[in-house]
Amino acid sequence: MCEIYLNQFRISLRNFIKDFVDDEEAIGTVEMILILIVLIALVIIFRDQLKTIVNNLFDKITTQSNSV
Repeated sequence: MCEIYLNQFRISLRNFIKDFVDDEEAIGTVEMILILIVLIALVIIFRDQLKTIVNNLFDKITTQSNSV
């Protein structure tokens, strides 16, 4: 029974992606690549700050989970 729903989901997802890619008003490949390049550049530029934020977040989670 679960397989039927999973297959229907896959088919509908595949159709959605196909329609999205085929749509002429959708984001073009060049625009998508430029957005990815900008995001990657931002991650590289702010790598140290992101590491600090993530480490502080996990430290806080660990500390609070130990107190529970």
